[in-house]
Amino acid sequence: MGLDLRQAPVLVVGAGIMGAGIAQVAAQAGHAVQLFDMRPGAAADAVDKLKTVFDGLVARGKLSAIEGKATFGRITSIAALDDARGVKLVVEAIVEKLEAKRSLFQQLEALLEDDAVFATNTSSISVTAIANGLRYPGRLVGMHFFNPVPLMKLVEVVSGLQTDSSVAAAIFELGKAWSKVPVHAKSTPGFIVNRIARPYYAETLALLLEQAAAPQVLDACLKAAGFRMGPCELMDLIGHDTNFAVTNSVYDANFFDKRFVPSLLQAEMVAGGLLGRKSGRGFYAYPQGAPALPTAVHKVPAAAHGVTVHGDGPLADLLAAAAGQLAAQGCGPARDRESTWTGLCIDGACLVLTDGRTARQTASDMRVANVTVFDWPVAQPVPAGAALAYAVAPGATEAWHTQSAAWLAALGFHPLQLADAPGLVVARTLAMLINEGADAVLQGVCSPDAADAAMKLGVNYPAGPFEWLTRWGAPAVIGVLESLDGAYRGERYRVSPWLRAARPIVGGSA
Repeated sequence: MGLDLRQAPVLVVGAGIMGAGIAQVAAQAGHAVQLFDMRPGAAADAVDKLKTVFDGLVARGKLSAIEGKATFGRITSIAALDDARGVKLVVEAIVEKLEAKRSLFQQLEALLEDDAVFATNTSSISVTAIANGLRYPGRLVGMHFFNPVPLMKLVEVVSGLQTDSSVAAAIFELGKAWSKVPVHAKSTPGFIVNRIARPYYAETLALLLEQAAAPQVLDACLKAAGFRMGPCELMDLIGHDTNFAVTNSVYDANFFDKRFVPSLLQAEMVAGGLLGRKSGRGFYAYPQGAPALPTAVHKVPAAAHGVTVHGDGPLADLLAAAAGQLAAQGCGPARDRESTWTGLCIDGACLVLTDGRTARQTASDMRVANVTVFDWPVAQPVPAGAALAYAVAPGATEAWHTQSAAWLAALGFHPLQLADAPGLVVARTLAMLINEGADAVLQGVCSPDAADAAMKLGVNYPAGPFEWLTRWGAPAVIGVLESLDGAYRGERYRVSPWLRAARPIVGGSA
């Protein structure tokens, strides 16, 4: 039988928000928990606050009075590390500094038995580096929780180069016993979540730097794709100083890989103290938050002599059904299922699902002046009035500007015009999230299933990168990335070799 930590006495070092949350979860799972903090009185204060937490759980019927009393009784504070007794698992949640963590574990190694397991809650520091200097480095593993610990289900179980597989397996099983969803990860910069999530912020920051749209427009488009918060309001919530620091950490640790390059715009905001909610101003002013979206009244599309739905798959079917409802306006659609693009042809003008090319480039390649490209409508069926980004080719007529927006509105969207940026908003963001997930799998950081679970449970994404990949297919994702790479040049939008290898086997259609 392998190592079993499910009844192990636990020492939590660090009595801040994360440490107190870890102590609460361990006690609720039945462990005897000792809580320590270097700050005099901090551990005792945290235990007192946990009493209030358990009383609240009892009052709300989450725990019985007997359970609440028993759970709280399993937590004690200690004033010195030397007071730790019988500990078989240490979970560290102190300051994010390598030397502080390394020094702590070396001190603990001199105090505790050789079979005690050491877990670090680090979100960004190499587990391999923290273990350097220990007599038994194989006993140390990452156990990365997400805030707030009692509510967030994900735990990244992070193995360094010397982490013993039995230790990682035991922490994985312990995570499940603590009612968490554990995922295995290799110790690389950002682990799973903080690595794969970088494009969610980076693509919006790039669009803002190019003046493609206002923050509230970009937020609305990504929320329409199912994200709970848009990237601008999320960065304001996290704090731009924190978000910028994490990006810089991942960038530095990856030897300045251009995929992770920090934003000049965010650097300027941090330098100016525009940190988001904590400072009262970020992308938005607080407490007001994001301003309302621009309003527009769209006319009913003019009667058309001929409408053809191009492409095959769920989105083409959705467009056909929506266009069919406009038949009273003379718009009964024909179908061209063999077409190389998805969208509508309306009396020679084209509404085209973006493949990453700009509207200008699409119009040039199609040899059609009146072209509008629109973003990927991820949620299907599409909620009525869902925000959708679009861009019109520079050579289009003023009439087509009006008509293309009218058609998108009549099809059920809330069209929001952007500058003619390649990949618009949702398409480029999701393609980059998928690409980063693919590279993580290529490098053995995690499995596709772990990546999907991590992004849904760790940052509340509506789907994981490989679920999106299955839905759209590798060729479509690669097409967007190659168009972005062609537009910008450089390393940022290079296609992961894993994604290219998956191209023949991962199907799907927009």
